[in-house]
Amino acid sequence: MNSPKKPTISIRKFLNGQKSLLKNYILIVLGSAILAFGIYNVHSYVDITEGGILGLSLLLEHLLYISPAVSGFVISLACYLIGFAAVGKQFVAYSVVASFSYSLFYGILEFFPRIWPELYKYPILSAILGAIFVGVGVGICMRMGGAPSGDDAIALTMKHVFKTPVAVTYFVMDAVILIASLCYIPLDQIIFSLVSVILSGQIVGLLQIRKK
Repeated sequence: MNSPKKPTISIRKFLNGQKSLLKNYILIVLGSAILAFGIYNVHSYVDITEGGILGLSLLLEHLLYISPAVSGFVISLACYLIGFAAVGKQFVAYSVVASFSYSLFYGILEFFPRIWPELYKYPILSAILGAIFVGVGVGICMRMGGAPSGDDAIALTMKHVFKTPVAVTYFVMDAVILIASLCYIPLDQIIFSLVSVILSGQIVGLLQIRKK
Protein backbone atom coordinates (compact mmCIF):
# COMPACT_ATOMS: atom_id res chain seq x y z
CA MET A 1 0.00 0.00 0.00
CA ASN A 2 1.47 3.34 -1.07
CA SER A 3 2.06 5.94 1.60
CA PRO A 4 0.01 9.14 1.26
CA LYS A 5 1.70 12.09 -0.46
CA LYS A 6 -0.22 14.88 1.24
CA PRO A 7 2.25 15.28 4.13
CA THR A 8 5.11 15.67 1.62
CA ILE A 9 3.20 18.35 -0.25
CA SER A 10 2.34 20.12 2.99
CA ILE A 11 5.96 20.06 4.12
CA ARG A 12 7.06 21.45 0.76
CA LYS A 13 4.52 24.25 0.98
CA PHE A 14 5.63 24.97 4.53
CA LEU A 15 9.30 25.16 3.51
CA ASN A 16 8.47 27.38 0.54
CA GLY A 17 6.47 29.60 2.86
CA GLN A 18 9.39 29.85 5.29
CA LYS A 19 11.78 30.74 2.45
CA SER A 20 9.41 33.46 1.29
CA LEU A 21 9.07 34.77 4.84
CA LEU A 22 12.86 34.83 5.29
CA LYS A 23 13.25 36.66 1.99
CA ASN A 24 10.71 39.27 3.09
CA TYR A 25 12.52 39.86 6.39
CA ILE A 26 15.91 40.12 4.66
CA LEU A 27 14.57 42.72 2.22
CA ILE A 28 12.90 44.62 5.07
CA VAL A 29 16.23 44.78 6.92
CA LEU A 30 17.92 45.93 3.69
CA GLY A 31 15.31 48.65 3.15
CA SER A 32 15.70 49.81 6.75
CA ALA A 33 19.48 50.00 6.32
CA ILE A 34 19.09 52.14 3.18
CA LEU A 35 16.68 54.42 5.03
CA ALA A 36 18.99 54.80 8.04
CA PHE A 37 21.92 55.58 5.74
CA GLY A 38 20.00 58.35 4.01
CA ILE A 39 18.51 59.90 7.14
CA TYR A 40 21.88 59.96 8.92
CA ASN A 41 24.09 61.10 6.04
CA VAL A 42 21.66 63.52 4.41
CA HIS A 43 18.61 64.68 6.39
CA SER A 44 20.14 64.84 9.85
CA TYR A 45 23.29 66.52 8.57
CA VAL A 46 22.00 69.18 6.15
CA ASP A 47 18.80 70.07 8.04
CA ILE A 48 16.39 68.67 5.48
CA THR A 49 13.53 66.91 7.18
CA GLU A 50 10.81 64.41 6.33
CA GLY A 51 7.18 64.21 7.30
CA GLY A 52 5.58 61.90 9.83
CA ILE A 53 7.51 59.92 12.42
CA LEU A 54 10.84 60.28 10.58
CA GLY A 55 10.52 64.06 10.67
CA LEU A 56 9.36 63.98 14.29
CA SER A 57 12.45 62.00 15.31
CA LEU A 58 14.68 64.57 13.58
CA LEU A 59 12.80 67.37 15.35
CA LEU A 60 13.33 65.69 18.74
CA GLU A 61 17.01 65.25 17.91
CA HIS A 62 17.44 69.00 17.47
CA LEU A 63 15.20 70.10 20.36
CA LEU A 64 15.92 67.47 23.01
CA TYR A 65 19.11 65.85 21.66
CA ILE A 66 17.43 62.44 21.53
CA SER A 67 18.88 60.15 18.89
CA PRO A 68 16.42 59.17 16.10
CA ALA A 69 17.61 55.62 16.75
CA VAL A 70 15.78 55.81 20.09
CA SER A 71 12.86 58.17 19.50
CA GLY A 72 11.93 56.69 16.13
CA PHE A 73 11.66 53.16 17.49
CA VAL A 74 9.78 54.12 20.67
CA ILE A 75 7.23 56.31 18.86
CA SER A 76 6.73 53.80 16.04
CA LEU A 77 6.27 50.95 18.50
CA ALA A 78 3.60 52.96 20.31
CA CYS A 79 1.86 53.59 16.98
CA TYR A 80 1.90 49.88 16.11
CA LEU A 81 0.37 49.00 19.47
CA ILE A 82 -2.36 51.62 19.03
CA GLY A 83 -3.10 50.53 15.47
CA PHE A 84 -2.76 46.77 15.94
CA ALA A 85 -6.43 46.08 15.22
CA ALA A 86 -6.41 48.23 12.08
CA VAL A 87 -3.21 47.00 10.43
CA GLY A 88 -3.10 43.33 11.48
CA LYS A 89 -0.59 41.00 13.09
CA GLN A 90 1.57 40.35 10.01
CA PHE A 91 1.98 44.04 9.23
CA VAL A 92 2.94 44.78 12.83
CA ALA A 93 5.48 41.92 12.86
CA TYR A 94 7.16 43.15 9.68
CA SER A 95 7.02 46.77 10.85
CA VAL A 96 8.57 46.08 14.26
CA VAL A 97 11.48 44.34 12.51
CA ALA A 98 11.79 47.26 10.09
CA SER A 99 11.69 49.86 12.86
CA PHE A 100 14.16 47.97 15.04
CA SER A 101 16.52 47.47 12.08
CA TYR A 102 16.33 51.16 11.19
CA SER A 103 17.14 52.16 14.77
CA LEU A 104 19.97 49.62 14.97
CA PHE A 105 21.60 50.77 11.74
CA TYR A 106 21.15 54.44 12.64
CA GLY A 107 22.73 53.84 16.04
CA ILE A 108 25.70 52.13 14.39
CA LEU A 109 26.12 54.94 11.85
CA GLU A 110 26.30 57.50 14.67
CA PHE A 111 29.76 56.12 15.50
CA PHE A 112 31.02 57.19 12.07
CA PRO A 113 31.46 60.59 10.39
CA ARG A 114 29.15 61.60 7.56
CA ILE A 115 30.44 60.43 4.21
CA TRP A 116 29.55 63.66 2.35
CA PRO A 117 30.83 66.51 4.57
CA GLU A 118 30.31 69.14 1.84
CA LEU A 119 26.75 68.13 1.01
CA TYR A 120 25.18 70.99 2.98
CA LYS A 121 26.42 73.39 0.28
CA TYR A 122 24.05 71.84 -2.25
CA PRO A 123 20.52 71.85 -0.75
CA ILE A 124 18.63 70.81 -3.88
CA LEU A 125 21.03 67.90 -4.42
CA SER A 126 20.59 67.01 -0.75
CA ALA A 127 16.81 67.02 -1.13
CA ILE A 128 16.91 64.76 -4.18
CA LEU A 129 19.53 62.41 -2.75
CA GLY A 130 17.73 62.16 0.58
CA ALA A 131 14.43 61.48 -1.17
CA ILE A 132 15.99 58.62 -3.12
CA PHE A 133 17.29 56.93 0.03
CA VAL A 134 14.01 57.43 1.90
CA GLY A 135 11.85 56.46 -1.05
CA VAL A 136 13.79 53.31 -1.87
CA GLY A 137 14.25 52.29 1.78
CA VAL A 138 10.62 52.80 2.80
CA GLY A 139 9.41 51.49 -0.55
CA ILE A 140 11.22 48.18 -0.13
CA CYS A 141 9.80 47.73 3.37
CA MET A 142 6.26 48.54 2.26
CA ARG A 143 6.60 46.30 -0.78
CA MET A 144 7.26 43.43 1.64
CA GLY A 145 4.25 44.35 3.76
CA GLY A 146 5.71 46.44 6.59
CA ALA A 147 6.80 49.99 7.39
CA PRO A 148 9.83 51.33 9.32
CA SER A 149 7.80 54.10 10.98
CA GLY A 150 4.38 54.26 12.57
CA ASP A 151 2.76 56.64 10.08
CA ASP A 152 0.89 53.86 8.31
CA ALA A 153 -0.49 52.45 11.56
CA ILE A 154 -1.82 55.88 12.54
CA ALA A 155 -3.30 56.51 9.09
CA LEU A 156 -5.04 53.13 8.95
CA THR A 157 -6.31 53.51 12.52
CA MET A 158 -7.81 56.92 11.70
CA LYS A 159 -9.54 55.36 8.72
CA HIS A 160 -10.74 52.41 10.79
CA VAL A 161 -12.07 54.46 13.72
CA PHE A 162 -13.03 57.86 12.26
CA LYS A 163 -13.36 57.01 8.53
CA THR A 164 -10.69 59.61 7.78
CA PRO A 165 -9.13 59.10 4.33
CA VAL A 166 -5.57 57.80 4.57
CA ALA A 167 -4.26 60.54 2.27
CA VAL A 168 -5.74 63.23 4.54
CA THR A 169 -4.05 61.78 7.63
CA TYR A 170 -0.69 61.59 5.84
CA PHE A 171 -1.04 65.19 4.65
CA VAL A 172 -1.92 66.50 8.12
CA MET A 173 0.95 64.62 9.81
CA ASP A 174 3.47 65.81 7.22
CA ALA A 175 2.22 69.40 7.34
CA VAL A 176 2.35 69.55 11.15
CA ILE A 177 5.90 68.19 11.27
CA LEU A 178 7.15 70.47 8.49
CA ILE A 179 5.65 73.54 10.18
CA ALA A 180 7.02 72.51 13.59
CA SER A 181 10.46 72.00 12.03
CA LEU A 182 10.61 75.73 11.26
CA CYS A 183 11.86 76.12 14.84
CA TYR A 184 15.26 74.82 13.70
CA ILE A 185 15.16 74.80 9.90
CA PRO A 186 15.09 78.05 7.85
CA LEU A 187 12.12 78.56 5.53
CA ASP A 188 14.17 77.96 2.38
CA GLN A 189 15.32 74.62 3.78
CA ILE A 190 11.71 73.71 4.55
CA ILE A 191 10.95 74.25 0.87
CA PHE A 192 13.72 71.78 0.00
CA SER A 193 12.30 69.46 2.64
CA LEU A 194 8.92 69.66 0.91
CA VAL A 195 10.60 68.68 -2.36
CA SER A 196 12.20 65.72 -0.58
CA VAL A 197 8.87 64.63 0.97
CA ILE A 198 7.02 64.79 -2.36
CA LEU A 199 9.76 63.02 -4.31
CA SER A 200 10.25 60.26 -1.73
CA GLY A 201 6.48 59.69 -1.70
CA GLN A 202 6.50 59.29 -5.48
CA ILE A 203 9.32 56.76 -5.28
CA VAL A 204 7.49 54.75 -2.61
CA GLY A 205 4.35 54.79 -4.77
CA LEU A 206 6.31 53.70 -7.83
CA LEU A 207 7.69 50.67 -6.01
CA GLN A 208 4.18 49.66 -4.95
CA ILE A 209 2.89 49.99 -8.53
CA ARG A 210 5.73 47.80 -9.80
CA LYS A 211 4.73 45.17 -7.27
CA LYS A 212 1.28 44.94 -8.81
